[in-house]
Amino acid sequence: MKHLITILLLLVTIICSGYRKPYRYTIDAEKDAFYHNNVGINYLQDRIYYAAIQEFKFAIQLSPNTQATAIFKNNLGDTYMFIGYPEMARECYEDALKSYGLNLQYYINLAQCYNVLGITSTKINEYQASDSIYDKIMLGILYIKSGETRKGIITLDDICTSEPDLLITPAISNYIKEITKTL
Repeated sequence: MKHLITILLLLVTIICSGYRKPYRYTIDAEKDAFYHNNVGINYLQDRIYYAAIQEFKFAIQLSPNTQATAIFKNNLGDTYMFIGYPEMARECYEDALKSYGLNLQYYINLAQCYNVLGITSTKINEYQASDSIYDKIMLGILYIKSGETRKGIITLDDICTSEPDLLITPAISNYIKEITKTL
């Protein structure tokens, strides 16, 4: 009888123990990259700049050659601009445009960076020599940032009429509307 009670007690203990299989963490670089980007944004909002920079760099390393990489590089550039390192931000913004050149905000950020660095007129000369539609977008925004608003609007409007099916065209049209409202 003692052995039966011991065996029953042992069985009840095993059944009621709540044993679960241990959690297995799977590495998903894309998901982890977005996690680090979001943590970086939170650090940036909390004004913990060094940690934000590191988190954005982790995100870039985890997802090096995707469209999302441009977002991470742009966020890193924003952080550098915010803390007063426009030269480092410039590299990030240029890399973001190379990764994905269809986001107007990247062009605006890069133009603002050129303006802070004082190289807007030099860059205008460089972009004038190019025939690329994307360089023309940058040229129009640089005109606007340098104070030649009319010339910038004309340049951007020409892009909208010549390339109506380009993915960035609606954003350019909205940007032109915003700029004309401030005039």
